[in-house]
Amino acid sequence: MLLQSSTRDLVVIGGGATGLGVALDAAARGLSVALVEAEDFAKGTSSRATKLVHGGVRYLAQGNLKLVREALHERTRLLRNAPHLVQPLPFVLPLFGARGRWFDRWFYGAGLTLYDLLAGSARLGRTQYLNAAAALERAPGLRGDTLAGALQYWDGQFDDARLAVALARTAIAKGALVVNHCAAVGLTHRDGKLCGVVVEDRTTGHQHALGARCVVNATGVWVDAVRRMDRADCGELLAPSQGVHLVVDREFLPGDCAVLVPKTEDGRVLFAVPWLGKTILGTTDTPRRDLAAEPEPFREEVEFILGEAARTLARAPTRADVRSVWVGLRPLVRPPDVDPGDTKALSREHAVLVERSGLVTVTGGKWTTYRAMAEDVLAHCMAAGLLPSRPAGATVALRLVGAPAASESPLSDAPGLHLYGTEAGVVQSLPGAERELAPGLSEAMVRFAARQEFARSVEDVLARRSRLLFLDARLAAGVAERAAAVLAEELGGEFDAARSLRDFKQLAERYATLPGERCSVK
Repeated sequence: MLLQSSTRDLVVIGGGATGLGVALDAAARGLSVALVEAEDFAKGTSSRATKLVHGGVRYLAQGNLKLVREALHERTRLLRNAPHLVQPLPFVLPLFGARGRWFDRWFYGAGLTLYDLLAGSARLGRTQYLNAAAALERAPGLRGDTLAGALQYWDGQFDDARLAVALARTAIAKGALVVNHCAAVGLTHRDGKLCGVVVEDRTTGHQHALGARCVVNATGVWVDAVRRMDRADCGELLAPSQGVHLVVDREFLPGDCAVLVPKTEDGRVLFAVPWLGKTILGTTDTPRRDLAAEPEPFREEVEFILGEAARTLARAPTRADVRSVWVGLRPLVRPPDVDPGDTKALSREHAVLVERSGLVTVTGGKWTTYRAMAEDVLAHCMAAGLLPSRPAGATVALRLVGAPAASESPLSDAPGLHLYGTEAGVVQSLPGAERELAPGLSEAMVRFAARQEFARSVEDVLARRSRLLFLDARLAAGVAERAAAVLAEELGGEFDAARSLRDFKQLAERYATLPGERCSVK
Protein backbone atom coordinates (compact mmCIF):
# COMPACT_ATOMS: atom_id res chain seq x y z
CA MET A 1 0.00 0.00 0.00
CA LEU A 2 1.31 3.46 -0.92
CA LEU A 3 -0.07 6.41 1.06
CA GLN A 4 1.73 9.58 0.00
CA SER A 5 1.96 12.28 2.63
CA SER A 6 0.76 15.15 0.39
CA THR A 7 -2.42 16.94 1.45
CA ARG A 8 -5.55 15.94 -0.44
CA ASP A 9 -8.75 17.82 -1.00
CA LEU A 10 -10.73 15.05 0.67
CA VAL A 11 -10.15 12.03 2.87
CA VAL A 12 -13.13 9.73 3.35
CA ILE A 13 -13.27 7.37 6.34
CA GLY A 14 -15.44 4.34 5.61
CA GLY A 15 -15.70 2.05 2.59
CA GLY A 16 -19.38 1.23 2.58
CA ALA A 17 -21.99 2.47 0.13
CA THR A 18 -21.97 6.07 1.35
CA GLY A 19 -18.23 6.54 1.67
CA LEU A 20 -17.49 4.95 -1.69
CA GLY A 21 -20.19 7.08 -3.29
CA VAL A 22 -18.66 10.25 -1.85
CA ALA A 23 -15.15 9.27 -2.97
CA LEU A 24 -16.31 8.47 -6.51
CA ASP A 25 -18.34 11.67 -6.88
CA ALA A 26 -15.50 13.85 -5.61
CA ALA A 27 -12.93 12.14 -7.84
CA ALA A 28 -15.26 12.43 -10.83
CA ARG A 29 -15.36 16.21 -10.21
CA GLY A 30 -11.57 16.38 -10.36
CA LEU A 31 -10.83 16.62 -6.65
CA SER A 32 -7.90 14.76 -5.06
CA VAL A 33 -9.36 12.01 -2.90
CA ALA A 34 -8.28 9.22 -0.55
CA LEU A 35 -10.59 6.69 1.10
CA VAL A 36 -9.63 4.31 3.89
CA GLU A 37 -11.65 1.34 5.11
CA ALA A 38 -10.69 -0.45 8.32
CA GLU A 39 -11.86 -3.86 7.14
CA ASP A 40 -13.05 -4.71 3.64
CA PHE A 41 -15.31 -2.73 1.35
CA ALA A 42 -18.95 -3.22 2.40
CA LYS A 43 -17.84 -5.44 5.29
CA GLY A 44 -20.56 -4.03 7.54
CA THR A 45 -24.10 -2.99 6.75
CA SER A 46 -23.46 -2.44 3.05
CA SER A 47 -23.06 -6.16 2.29
CA ARG A 48 -26.09 -7.21 4.37
CA ALA A 49 -28.96 -5.51 2.58
CA THR A 50 -32.08 -7.29 1.38
CA LYS A 51 -30.53 -6.96 -2.12
CA LEU A 52 -33.27 -4.59 -3.28
CA VAL A 53 -32.86 -1.37 -5.24
CA HIS A 54 -36.21 0.15 -4.45
CA GLY A 55 -38.21 3.26 -3.72
CA GLY A 56 -39.47 1.80 -0.47
CA VAL A 57 -43.13 0.78 -0.61
CA ARG A 58 -43.47 0.94 3.17
CA TYR A 59 -42.21 4.54 3.26
CA LEU A 60 -45.44 5.49 1.49
CA ALA A 61 -47.31 4.56 4.67
CA GLN A 62 -45.01 6.93 6.58
CA GLY A 63 -45.96 9.71 4.15
CA ASN A 64 -42.37 10.20 3.05
CA LEU A 65 -43.13 10.82 -0.61
CA LYS A 66 -39.95 12.85 -1.14
CA LEU A 67 -37.73 9.93 -0.13
CA VAL A 68 -39.73 7.50 -2.27
CA ARG A 69 -39.60 9.73 -5.34
CA GLU A 70 -35.85 10.30 -4.99
CA ALA A 71 -35.17 6.59 -4.50
CA LEU A 72 -37.26 5.60 -7.53
CA HIS A 73 -35.29 7.91 -9.79
CA GLU A 74 -31.97 6.79 -8.31
CA ARG A 75 -33.09 3.21 -8.94
CA THR A 76 -33.24 3.97 -12.66
CA ARG A 77 -29.77 5.49 -12.64
CA LEU A 78 -28.36 2.39 -10.97
CA LEU A 79 -30.03 0.15 -13.53
CA ARG A 80 -28.42 2.17 -16.29
CA ASN A 81 -24.96 2.65 -14.76
CA ALA A 82 -24.44 -0.92 -13.48
CA PRO A 83 -26.71 -3.27 -15.47
CA HIS A 84 -24.45 -6.25 -14.73
CA LEU A 85 -25.13 -5.83 -11.00
CA VAL A 86 -28.63 -4.32 -10.92
CA GLN A 87 -31.70 -5.73 -12.66
CA PRO A 88 -35.47 -5.14 -12.62
CA LEU A 89 -37.42 -7.58 -10.45
CA PRO A 90 -41.19 -8.21 -10.39
CA PHE A 91 -42.86 -8.43 -6.98
CA VAL A 92 -46.08 -10.16 -6.02
CA LEU A 93 -48.07 -8.82 -3.08
CA PRO A 94 -50.47 -11.65 -2.12
CA LEU A 95 -54.01 -10.92 -0.95
CA PHE A 96 -55.52 -13.51 1.38
CA GLY A 97 -59.08 -14.16 2.51
CA ALA A 98 -62.20 -12.03 2.21
CA ARG A 99 -60.33 -8.90 3.31
CA GLY A 100 -57.78 -9.48 0.56
CA ARG A 101 -60.55 -9.83 -2.01
CA TRP A 102 -61.93 -6.37 -1.36
CA PHE A 103 -60.33 -3.97 1.12
CA ASP A 104 -56.66 -4.98 0.71
CA ARG A 105 -56.98 -5.01 -3.07
CA TRP A 106 -58.24 -1.44 -3.00
CA PHE A 107 -55.89 -0.21 -0.23
CA TYR A 108 -52.63 -1.67 -1.51
CA GLY A 109 -53.62 -1.13 -5.12
CA ALA A 110 -54.00 2.59 -4.45
CA GLY A 111 -50.60 2.70 -2.75
CA LEU A 112 -48.84 0.91 -5.58
CA THR A 113 -50.56 3.13 -8.15
CA LEU A 114 -49.12 6.10 -6.27
CA TYR A 115 -45.75 4.31 -6.34
CA ASP A 116 -46.00 4.15 -10.15
CA LEU A 117 -46.98 7.82 -10.35
CA LEU A 118 -44.05 8.90 -8.19
CA ALA A 119 -41.70 6.95 -10.48
CA GLY A 120 -43.05 8.71 -13.56
CA SER A 121 -40.76 8.03 -16.51
CA ALA A 122 -38.55 5.95 -14.20
CA ARG A 123 -41.30 3.34 -13.83
CA LEU A 124 -40.14 -0.21 -14.62
CA GLY A 125 -43.59 -1.64 -15.24
CA ARG A 126 -47.23 -0.99 -14.45
CA THR A 127 -48.86 -2.35 -11.30
CA GLN A 128 -51.52 -4.92 -12.16
CA TYR A 129 -54.05 -7.07 -10.36
CA LEU A 130 -53.71 -10.87 -10.62
CA ASN A 131 -56.42 -13.34 -9.82
CA ALA A 132 -55.50 -16.31 -7.64
CA ALA A 133 -54.59 -18.57 -10.58
CA ALA A 134 -52.37 -15.92 -12.19
CA ALA A 135 -50.73 -15.16 -8.83
CA LEU A 136 -49.82 -18.83 -8.35
CA GLU A 137 -48.44 -18.93 -11.87
CA ARG A 138 -46.17 -15.95 -11.18
CA ALA A 139 -45.22 -17.06 -7.68
CA PRO A 140 -45.76 -20.84 -7.41
CA GLY A 141 -44.53 -20.96 -3.83
CA LEU A 142 -47.49 -19.03 -2.40
CA ARG A 143 -50.12 -20.67 -0.23
CA GLY A 144 -53.17 -21.23 -2.39
CA ASP A 145 -55.81 -22.30 0.14
CA THR A 146 -56.90 -18.77 1.10
CA LEU A 147 -55.31 -16.79 -1.74
CA ALA A 148 -57.81 -14.29 -3.15
CA GLY A 149 -55.46 -12.72 -5.69
CA ALA A 150 -52.36 -10.53 -5.77
CA LEU A 151 -50.92 -7.26 -6.98
CA GLN A 152 -47.78 -7.27 -9.11
CA TYR A 153 -45.43 -4.31 -9.17
CA TRP A 154 -41.79 -3.72 -10.13
CA ASP A 155 -38.62 -2.77 -8.31
CA GLY A 156 -34.95 -3.70 -8.66
CA GLN A 157 -32.42 -6.16 -7.28
CA PHE A 158 -28.64 -6.00 -6.95
CA ASP A 159 -25.50 -7.54 -5.52
CA ASP A 160 -24.56 -5.05 -2.80
CA ALA A 161 -20.99 -6.14 -2.01
CA ARG A 162 -19.99 -6.43 -5.65
CA LEU A 163 -21.50 -3.02 -6.35
CA ALA A 164 -19.31 -1.62 -3.57
CA VAL A 165 -16.20 -3.08 -5.20
CA ALA A 166 -17.29 -1.63 -8.55
CA LEU A 167 -17.62 1.80 -6.92
CA ALA A 168 -14.13 1.49 -5.42
CA ARG A 169 -12.57 0.48 -8.73
CA THR A 170 -14.39 3.23 -10.62
CA ALA A 171 -13.19 5.81 -8.10
CA ILE A 172 -9.63 4.58 -8.60
CA ALA A 173 -10.08 4.90 -12.37
CA LYS A 174 -11.04 8.54 -11.73
CA GLY A 175 -7.84 9.15 -9.78
CA ALA A 176 -8.81 8.40 -6.16
CA LEU A 177 -6.64 6.46 -3.74
CA VAL A 178 -8.90 3.78 -2.24
CA VAL A 179 -7.54 1.36 0.36
CA ASN A 180 -9.18 -1.42 2.37
CA HIS A 181 -7.83 -3.06 5.54
CA CYS A 182 -6.51 0.34 6.61
CA ALA A 183 -8.06 1.92 9.71
CA ALA A 184 -8.41 5.55 10.71
CA VAL A 185 -6.94 5.57 14.23
CA GLY A 186 -6.77 9.30 14.88
CA LEU A 187 -7.55 12.79 13.62
CA THR A 188 -5.09 15.67 13.44
CA HIS A 189 -5.96 19.30 14.16
CA ARG A 190 -4.33 22.66 13.61
CA ASP A 191 -5.66 25.71 15.46
CA GLY A 192 -8.82 23.82 16.33
CA LYS A 193 -9.52 22.79 12.75
CA LEU A 194 -9.31 19.29 11.37
CA CYS A 195 -6.40 18.91 8.96
CA GLY A 196 -5.78 15.19 8.53
CA VAL A 197 -6.23 11.56 9.46
CA VAL A 198 -3.81 9.06 11.00
CA VAL A 199 -4.29 5.64 9.44
CA GLU A 200 -2.89 2.22 10.25
CA ASP A 201 -2.25 -0.55 7.76
CA ARG A 202 -3.94 -3.59 9.30
CA THR A 203 -1.54 -5.94 7.49
CA THR A 204 1.78 -4.38 8.49
CA GLY A 205 0.85 -2.26 11.51
CA HIS A 206 2.54 0.78 9.93
CA GLN A 207 0.93 4.16 10.49
CA HIS A 208 0.68 7.03 8.01
CA ALA A 209 -0.49 10.63 8.28
CA LEU A 210 -2.84 11.84 5.55
CA GLY A 211 -3.26 15.59 5.21
CA ALA A 212 -6.75 16.68 4.19
CA ARG A 213 -8.59 19.93 3.51
CA CYS A 214 -11.80 18.08 4.27
CA VAL A 215 -12.55 14.83 6.13
CA VAL A 216 -15.82 12.96 5.69
CA ASN A 217 -16.88 10.44 8.33
CA ALA A 218 -18.97 7.80 6.52
CA THR A 219 -18.57 4.88 8.90
CA GLY A 220 -22.22 3.85 9.21
CA VAL A 221 -23.22 2.72 12.70
CA TRP A 222 -19.71 3.63 13.91
CA VAL A 223 -19.90 7.36 13.03
CA ASP A 224 -20.12 8.37 16.68
CA ALA A 225 -16.81 6.63 17.44
CA VAL A 226 -15.08 8.75 14.79
CA ARG A 227 -16.87 11.86 16.03
CA ARG A 228 -15.45 11.19 19.49
CA MET A 229 -11.94 11.24 17.99
CA ASP A 230 -12.75 14.82 17.03
CA ARG A 231 -14.65 15.85 20.18
CA ALA A 232 -15.08 13.59 23.21
CA ASP A 233 -18.42 15.13 24.28
CA CYS A 234 -20.07 14.98 20.85
CA GLY A 235 -23.17 13.04 21.95
CA GLU A 236 -24.91 10.40 19.84
CA LEU A 237 -26.53 10.69 16.41
CA LEU A 238 -27.83 7.16 15.99
CA ALA A 239 -30.41 4.69 17.21
CA PRO A 240 -29.15 1.53 15.47
CA SER A 241 -31.42 -1.37 14.61
CA GLN A 242 -30.58 -4.78 13.28
CA GLY A 243 -32.08 -6.61 10.35
CA VAL A 244 -31.91 -10.41 10.15
CA HIS A 245 -32.06 -12.40 6.91
CA LEU A 246 -32.53 -16.15 6.52
CA VAL A 247 -31.52 -17.92 3.31
CA VAL A 248 -33.31 -21.07 2.17
CA ASP A 249 -33.32 -23.08 -1.05
CA ARG A 250 -35.04 -21.74 -4.15
CA GLU A 251 -37.66 -24.51 -4.06
CA PHE A 252 -39.50 -22.58 -1.34
CA LEU A 253 -40.17 -19.81 -3.88
CA PRO A 254 -39.90 -21.12 -7.45
CA GLY A 255 -40.22 -18.69 -10.32
CA ASP A 256 -38.72 -15.29 -10.96
CA CYS A 257 -40.93 -13.09 -8.74
CA ALA A 258 -40.21 -11.82 -5.26
CA VAL A 259 -42.98 -11.75 -2.66
CA LEU A 260 -43.85 -8.82 -0.42
CA VAL A 261 -45.85 -9.44 2.77
CA PRO A 262 -47.28 -5.95 3.26
CA LYS A 263 -48.04 -6.11 6.98
CA THR A 264 -46.61 -8.52 9.51
CA GLU A 265 -47.50 -8.93 13.17
CA ASP A 266 -45.04 -6.19 14.17
CA GLY A 267 -46.25 -3.79 11.47
CA ARG A 268 -43.29 -4.24 9.11
CA VAL A 269 -43.18 -5.58 5.62
CA LEU A 270 -41.44 -8.90 4.96
CA PHE A 271 -39.77 -9.99 1.73
CA ALA A 272 -39.11 -13.36 0.14
CA VAL A 273 -36.61 -12.64 -2.60
CA PRO A 274 -35.02 -14.96 -5.18
CA TRP A 275 -31.29 -14.24 -5.30
CA LEU A 276 -28.40 -16.10 -6.92
CA GLY A 277 -30.23 -19.43 -6.85
CA LYS A 278 -31.53 -19.15 -3.26
CA THR A 279 -34.39 -17.37 -1.49
CA ILE A 280 -33.81 -14.59 1.04
CA LEU A 281 -36.38 -14.20 3.83
CA GLY A 282 -36.33 -10.99 5.84
CA THR A 283 -35.97 -8.61 7.41
CA THR A 284 -36.48 -7.67 11.06
CA ASP A 285 -36.12 -4.27 12.73
CA THR A 286 -34.86 -4.71 16.28
CA PRO A 287 -33.16 -1.99 18.36
CA ARG A 288 -29.58 -2.84 19.24
CA ARG A 289 -27.18 -0.83 21.33
CA ASP A 290 -24.01 -2.91 21.06
CA LEU A 291 -22.23 -2.39 17.74
CA ALA A 292 -20.67 -5.77 17.10
CA ALA A 293 -18.84 -6.27 13.81
CA GLU A 294 -20.72 -9.58 13.48
CA PRO A 295 -24.04 -9.15 15.29
CA GLU A 296 -26.02 -12.31 15.93
CA PRO A 297 -29.75 -12.83 15.50
CA PHE A 298 -32.08 -13.12 18.43
CA ARG A 299 -34.10 -16.32 18.68
CA GLU A 300 -37.36 -14.37 18.45
CA GLU A 301 -36.25 -12.73 15.19
CA VAL A 302 -35.63 -16.11 13.57
CA GLU A 303 -38.96 -17.45 14.79
CA PHE A 304 -40.72 -14.31 13.57
CA ILE A 305 -39.37 -14.67 10.02
CA LEU A 306 -40.11 -18.39 9.86
CA GLY A 307 -43.60 -17.82 11.25
CA GLU A 308 -44.43 -15.13 8.69
CA ALA A 309 -43.03 -17.30 5.90
CA ALA A 310 -45.24 -20.19 7.04
CA ARG A 311 -48.31 -17.96 6.77
CA THR A 312 -47.37 -16.94 3.23
CA LEU A 313 -45.64 -19.86 1.50
CA ALA A 314 -47.13 -23.21 0.56
CA ARG A 315 -44.16 -25.02 2.06
CA ALA A 316 -43.17 -23.58 5.40
CA PRO A 317 -39.38 -23.41 5.89
CA THR A 318 -38.06 -24.70 9.19
CA ARG A 319 -34.87 -24.00 11.10
CA ALA A 320 -33.30 -27.05 9.45
CA ASP A 321 -33.87 -25.50 6.02
CA VAL A 322 -31.82 -22.37 6.71
CA ARG A 323 -28.56 -22.36 4.70
CA SER A 324 -27.21 -19.10 6.08
CA VAL A 325 -28.29 -16.40 8.53
CA TRP A 326 -26.81 -12.92 8.47
CA VAL A 327 -27.42 -9.72 10.35
CA GLY A 328 -26.85 -6.10 9.41
CA LEU A 329 -26.93 -3.02 11.64
CA ARG A 330 -28.79 -0.01 10.24
CA PRO A 331 -27.48 3.48 11.08
CA LEU A 332 -30.85 5.12 11.74
CA VAL A 333 -30.75 8.84 12.51
CA ARG A 334 -32.37 9.59 15.86
CA PRO A 335 -34.39 12.81 16.01
CA PRO A 336 -34.66 14.19 19.55
CA ASP A 337 -38.44 13.72 19.68
CA VAL A 338 -38.55 10.02 18.66
CA ASP A 339 -38.19 7.06 21.00
CA PRO A 340 -34.88 5.39 19.99
CA GLY A 341 -36.43 2.02 20.84
CA ASP A 342 -39.08 2.41 18.14
CA THR A 343 -36.76 1.93 15.17
CA LYS A 344 -39.64 1.16 12.78
CA ALA A 345 -40.72 4.79 13.18
CA LEU A 346 -37.29 6.24 12.36
CA SER A 347 -36.70 7.66 8.91
CA ARG A 348 -34.37 6.03 6.40
CA GLU A 349 -33.36 9.49 5.22
CA HIS A 350 -29.75 10.49 5.71
CA ALA A 351 -28.31 13.34 7.73
CA VAL A 352 -25.17 15.43 7.18
CA LEU A 353 -23.51 17.22 10.09
CA VAL A 354 -20.60 19.68 9.84
CA GLU A 355 -18.77 19.96 13.17
CA ARG A 356 -17.02 23.11 14.42
CA SER A 357 -13.69 21.50 13.58
CA GLY A 358 -14.76 20.89 10.00
CA LEU A 359 -15.39 17.15 10.37
CA VAL A 360 -18.28 16.21 8.07
CA THR A 361 -20.38 13.25 9.23
CA VAL A 362 -22.97 11.51 7.07
CA THR A 363 -25.19 8.72 8.27
CA GLY A 364 -28.56 7.12 7.63
CA GLY A 365 -29.94 6.59 4.16
CA LYS A 366 -29.95 3.41 2.11
CA TRP A 367 -28.13 1.78 -0.77
CA THR A 368 -30.56 2.93 -3.46
CA THR A 369 -29.86 6.59 -2.79
CA TYR A 370 -26.10 6.36 -2.22
CA ARG A 371 -25.36 8.57 -5.26
CA ALA A 372 -27.78 11.33 -4.25
CA MET A 373 -26.42 11.15 -0.70
CA ALA A 374 -22.89 11.66 -2.02
CA GLU A 375 -23.97 14.76 -3.93
CA ASP A 376 -25.58 16.14 -0.77
CA VAL A 377 -22.47 15.48 1.31
CA LEU A 378 -20.25 17.31 -1.17
CA ALA A 379 -22.74 20.19 -1.34
CA HIS A 380 -22.42 20.57 2.45
CA CYS A 381 -18.60 20.42 2.20
CA MET A 382 -18.54 23.12 -0.46
CA ALA A 383 -21.09 25.32 1.32
CA ALA A 384 -18.88 25.18 4.44
CA GLY A 385 -15.82 26.24 2.44
CA LEU A 386 -14.05 22.94 3.03
CA LEU A 387 -13.85 22.02 -0.66
CA PRO A 388 -13.59 24.14 -3.81
CA SER A 389 -16.90 24.51 -5.60
CA ARG A 390 -17.43 22.07 -8.45
CA PRO A 391 -20.71 21.47 -10.33
CA ALA A 392 -22.79 18.43 -9.37
CA GLY A 393 -23.99 15.75 -11.75
CA ALA A 394 -20.67 14.04 -12.54
CA THR A 395 -22.01 10.60 -11.59
CA VAL A 396 -25.55 10.82 -13.00
CA ALA A 397 -24.61 8.87 -16.13
CA LEU A 398 -21.22 7.49 -15.05
CA ARG A 399 -21.07 3.79 -15.84
CA LEU A 400 -19.25 1.70 -13.28
CA VAL A 401 -16.41 -0.72 -13.98
CA GLY A 402 -17.77 -3.74 -15.85
CA ALA A 403 -20.91 -2.00 -17.09
CA PRO A 404 -21.48 -2.55 -20.82
CA ALA A 405 -22.34 0.35 -23.07
CA ALA A 406 -25.98 0.53 -24.11
CA SER A 407 -25.06 -0.64 -27.61
CA GLU A 408 -23.06 -3.68 -26.45
CA SER A 409 -24.28 -7.25 -26.76
CA PRO A 410 -26.01 -8.96 -23.81
CA LEU A 411 -23.86 -9.97 -20.87
CA SER A 412 -22.86 -13.53 -20.06
CA ASP A 413 -25.67 -15.43 -18.38
CA ALA A 414 -23.38 -18.09 -16.90
CA PRO A 415 -23.93 -18.42 -13.12
CA GLY A 416 -21.49 -16.20 -11.26
CA LEU A 417 -19.83 -14.97 -14.44
CA HIS A 418 -22.74 -12.66 -15.27
CA LEU A 419 -21.73 -10.41 -12.36
CA TYR A 420 -18.47 -9.40 -14.07
CA GLY A 421 -20.08 -7.65 -17.03
CA THR A 422 -17.53 -6.68 -19.65
CA GLU A 423 -14.73 -8.24 -17.58
CA ALA A 424 -16.11 -11.77 -17.85
CA GLY A 425 -13.63 -12.54 -20.61
CA VAL A 426 -10.72 -11.40 -18.45
CA VAL A 427 -11.86 -13.71 -15.67
CA GLN A 428 -12.17 -16.62 -18.07
CA SER A 429 -8.63 -16.03 -19.35
CA LEU A 430 -7.09 -16.63 -15.91
CA PRO A 431 -5.77 -20.02 -14.75
CA GLY A 432 -8.43 -22.22 -13.23
CA ALA A 433 -11.43 -20.94 -15.19
CA GLU A 434 -12.51 -24.53 -15.75
CA ARG A 435 -12.00 -25.58 -12.11
CA GLU A 436 -15.15 -24.97 -10.08
CA LEU A 437 -14.92 -24.56 -6.32
CA ALA A 438 -18.70 -24.25 -5.92
CA PRO A 439 -21.60 -23.42 -8.23
CA GLY A 440 -20.90 -20.00 -9.69
CA LEU A 441 -17.36 -19.81 -8.25
CA SER A 442 -14.24 -20.86 -10.12
CA GLU A 443 -10.58 -20.78 -9.18
CA ALA A 444 -10.13 -18.03 -11.79
CA MET A 445 -12.64 -15.85 -9.91
CA VAL A 446 -10.55 -16.17 -6.76
CA ARG A 447 -7.48 -15.07 -8.73
CA PHE A 448 -9.37 -12.13 -10.20
CA ALA A 449 -10.53 -11.14 -6.71
CA ALA A 450 -6.91 -11.01 -5.52
CA ARG A 451 -5.48 -9.33 -8.62
CA GLN A 452 -8.19 -6.79 -9.45
CA GLU A 453 -10.68 -6.56 -6.58
CA PHE A 454 -8.47 -5.99 -3.50
CA ALA A 455 -9.33 -9.29 -1.78
CA ARG A 456 -6.84 -10.03 0.98
CA SER A 457 -8.50 -12.84 2.91
CA VAL A 458 -10.64 -15.93 2.47
CA GLU A 459 -13.52 -13.94 3.91
CA ASP A 460 -13.07 -11.16 1.35
CA VAL A 461 -13.42 -13.74 -1.41
CA LEU A 462 -16.15 -16.05 -0.09
CA ALA A 463 -18.29 -13.40 1.62
CA ARG A 464 -18.11 -10.41 -0.74
CA ARG A 465 -16.37 -11.09 -4.10
CA SER A 466 -18.33 -14.33 -4.24
CA ARG A 467 -21.47 -14.36 -2.05
CA LEU A 468 -21.14 -18.02 -1.09
CA LEU A 469 -21.04 -17.38 2.67
CA PHE A 470 -24.35 -15.52 2.44
CA LEU A 471 -25.92 -18.25 0.32
CA ASP A 472 -24.74 -21.44 2.00
CA ALA A 473 -22.40 -21.12 4.97
CA ARG A 474 -21.58 -24.82 5.24
CA LEU A 475 -20.70 -25.05 1.55
CA ALA A 476 -18.53 -21.94 1.90
CA ALA A 477 -16.65 -23.55 4.80
CA GLY A 478 -16.16 -26.66 2.68
CA VAL A 479 -14.39 -24.82 -0.14
CA ALA A 480 -12.42 -22.43 2.09
CA GLU A 481 -9.20 -24.46 2.00
CA ARG A 482 -9.12 -24.48 -1.79
CA ALA A 483 -9.78 -20.74 -1.90
CA ALA A 484 -7.00 -20.15 0.63
CA ALA A 485 -4.56 -22.16 -1.48
CA VAL A 486 -5.29 -20.02 -4.54
CA LEU A 487 -4.95 -16.82 -2.52
CA ALA A 488 -1.60 -18.02 -1.18
CA GLU A 489 -0.37 -18.39 -4.76
CA GLU A 490 -1.61 -14.90 -5.65
CA LEU A 491 -0.64 -12.91 -2.55
CA GLY A 492 2.57 -14.65 -1.56
CA GLY A 493 4.25 -13.88 1.75
CA GLU A 494 1.83 -11.13 2.78
CA PHE A 495 -0.96 -13.71 3.13
CA ASP A 496 -1.24 -15.76 6.33
CA ALA A 497 -3.22 -18.68 4.93
CA ALA A 498 -3.64 -20.56 8.22
CA ARG A 499 -4.96 -17.54 10.08
CA SER A 500 -7.24 -16.45 7.26
CA LEU A 501 -8.68 -19.95 6.95
CA ARG A 502 -9.21 -20.27 10.70
CA ASP A 503 -10.93 -16.89 10.93
CA PHE A 504 -13.23 -17.70 8.02
CA LYS A 505 -14.30 -21.06 9.38
CA GLN A 506 -15.18 -19.44 12.68
CA LEU A 507 -17.26 -16.87 10.79
CA ALA A 508 -18.95 -19.54 8.66
CA GLU A 509 -19.89 -21.35 11.88
CA ARG A 510 -21.82 -18.26 13.00
CA TYR A 511 -23.61 -17.91 9.66
CA ALA A 512 -24.57 -21.59 9.68
CA THR A 513 -25.87 -21.69 13.25
CA LEU A 514 -29.22 -20.41 14.47
CA PRO A 515 -29.72 -19.29 18.09
CA GLY A 516 -29.95 -22.28 20.42
CA GLU A 517 -28.27 -24.73 18.03
CA ARG A 518 -24.90 -26.41 18.04
CA CYS A 519 -22.64 -25.72 15.11
CA SER A 520 -22.21 -28.34 12.42
CA VAL A 521 -19.42 -26.62 10.45
CA LYS A 522 -16.11 -28.42 10.55
